[in-house]
Order: sequence, then C-alpha cells, then structure tokens
Amino acid sequence: MRGAPAAQGREGRLKLMLGAGADANHEPRTFTFPIGAAHLAVIERDLPRHLLLWSAVLPLCEAAGTGGALDEVAAVALLDPILLAPPTEVDALFRRVRWDAGRLVAHGADTRLLREGRVHAALRGATETPNHRRAQEYRAGRRRAERGVVLGPLDTALLTYTGRYAHGATVPRRLPDAVAPALLPEVLAVVAIAERACADLRIGLDPRRGRRATDKRAWERMQATAETALRRAHPVLADDAVRTVAVLLCSEAAHRARNAPREDEGETGPDGKAALTFTDDKGRELKWRRGGPRTATAAFWDFVADHAAGDNEVFTIEDEERGEGVQVHFYADSLARITTVGEGRAGAEPRYRVEYCLADGIEGYRLLVAAFTRGGCAALDGHGPWLPDVTALERARRTAR
Repeated sequence: MRGAPAAQGREGRLKLMLGAGADANHEPRTFTFPIGAAHLAVIERDLPRHLLLWSAVLPLCEAAGTGGALDEVAAVALLDPILLAPPTEVDALFRRVRWDAGRLVAHGADTRLLREGRVHAALRGATETPNHRRAQEYRAGRRRAERGVVLGPLDTALLTYTGRYAHGATVPRRLPDAVAPALLPEVLAVVAIAERACADLRIGLDPRRGRRATDKRAWERMQATAETALRRAHPVLADDAVRTVAVLLCSEAAHRARNAPREDEGETGPDGKAALTFTDDKGRELKWRRGGPRTATAAFWDFVADHAAGDNEVFTIEDEERGEGVQVHFYADSLARITTVGEGRAGAEPRYRVEYCLADGIEGYRLLVAAFTRGGCAALDGHGPWLPDVTALERARRTAR
C-alpha cells in the first residue's frame, strides 16, 4: 500500500488501493476494498499498523491468483482488529490469520518479537523505506529452520562470503567485503583447504552437450573431493556451508573452462593425419586438412558440439587414405576402431576389422580421439582392452559396473 495511492474517493466512498501479485502476462495487479474515514486516519499517521494491515492483506491478494477477485469481505474484516483495536487484540488476530512476515521484516520489524507473537511491539522501530535484503535473509533462515539446519557463526560467514546466505541457488562468488573482518581470516582458511584438495582437478567442457557445457562427472568429482576435505578438517561445519564452498570452486573451474582458449581443452599436439572426414548419424559431413586453424581433435569436438543431440549420438572420424577410422557411440559409452584388412574385389565391399572398447566419460573419449588423430588405429593399442564384438563389449560393460 505504501508507494501507491493510499485511498481514493469515489462517489463519497473511500477505498484502499494496493498493488500486489501479477496477472497471466506478469503485469502487476491492483486491488481495492472499502475503508472508513477512521481507518484512513490511522493508515496515514500510524506506520506500524499500516504495515500490519498490509502484511495481512497480501495473502488475500495472493489467493486471488492471476485473475481472481480479492475477497473484500475478508479484507474489510481485518480493518477494525488491526487499525482500531488494542495491541493485545492485534497480536491475537495475527495468531489466527495468514500474514506476510517478510514484509514486516523488510520494514525493520524485530524478528525475536515476531517469533514470540508480539507483532505490534515488533514494529516499534519500523521504517518507511524497506530493506528487502533483510527480508530475504529472514526467509532463508526460516527455510533452513524448517529443514532443521542450525548455522554457527563460521557457517553464516561462509554463506555470506559466497553470496548464498539469502539465496542458496545463487551462483557463488567471492565477497570478502561482505564478511565481518574478525571472521574473514577463518573463512579464507576454510576455502584454502578445499582449494588445496582440488589443486590437481579440473572441469573441462563436454561437447556432447554443446559448446559451453561442462563435464558433469568432473564437476561431481571436484565437489565430492572438496566436501570430503572440508568435513575432515571441520567436522562441525553445517552441510550448507560445506556445499557452498565446494560449489564455489566448481563454478570457478567451470567458468575457466568456458572462457579459456579452445586449444587449452587438451586438444593441442601434432596432427599425425593429413586429412580426415567427420560424419554424424544424420549424414552431416566435415572435411578437415592439416595446416588449418584448428587441430584435428579440436575441429572434431567442435563438430560434435554443433550437432550432438539425444537422437544424434554416433560420430565417425575416417582416414580414407589409410583405410581406418573410429566411431564414437555416446549412447553406449564406447568407441569402435575400424581397420581395412582387405580390398574389395569384383565390386565387393572391402573387408574390415572392427574392435570395441569402453570410454570412461568425456575425458576417456578425448584421450581416444586424440590418440587416433595423432597416430591412427595403431596408436590406440595401449588404450584397450579392445574387444572383438558387441557381445564381448556388453560383457565388459557389465563387469565394469
């Protein structure tokens, strides 16, 4: 109600107007309901009662949804008990009706008194200008309390440092100025423990999911490593604090991968092939020749990133000159190497030897593809075991599980 016309005259009647909620097009909705002159006088001079009325009417606006009408009878029934009744009756009413505590907290309500049910007294120090950050932190605390989470000072400092105290879904970042100076050294020491544990880990890109997607398995590995190190060093830290530090490091590693020069993705090295052909399961084709701007492996993974999809998970690299190639099967976590062992005669198809091996995630695929582009099928010998048929591959997959 603050920030909008408090009341309007219409044919001698007073109505209170407030904006709340949104319609189906996400445009703000406006609600009105009748009030008396005595109500208006209190609204204009008594900020605490004004705010209490606002917090009690907001749930009625929410109940109206995107297109329903405000329950005017219920709204009018709130006027006398909130605006004109003694404080004890105001408190009693707020034990019976729904109300928006966050609205009151944003305007400076004493949260301890709110918890005790003394809503009128809680607003003695109310401010006309809201502090929405205070309300967000209050709601976050309530949600944690509902989950049974109790934060200590260091937990709170870690969540504040990463910007996740009020919003747990926020991408974490480093905000040293947000932490009390007395706690900052301890916060930095905790983060350093996770950094040391993850020093040798990285999160690369996963072209199977697009040009900027990162490797989910590598993320999970780094997160688990950081969390294990933190719980070992600080067993009393809350799970929320441990998780936010781990996600901070993972987010930073993923950001580095997305923004690093593409050749830094482990795709550098001498190209052993003069020319290669890349194809996918949809019949698309790309010719690559040595001496171009990209290495063979980099060009292949770009091709995958541009075309991989749920119905397009088979990609082939072929060296026509040498009669060999590899085929990656993303849907089956496997790769096949194909070698020509005999030329076809009298119009017959050439004879091929096809061998299979399991690929250990995108990192495994990168290793196998890079080996082939540099040294052909022979360079893959040390990356087996290579299996003679699909039956043996399936048997190996079951054993690996």
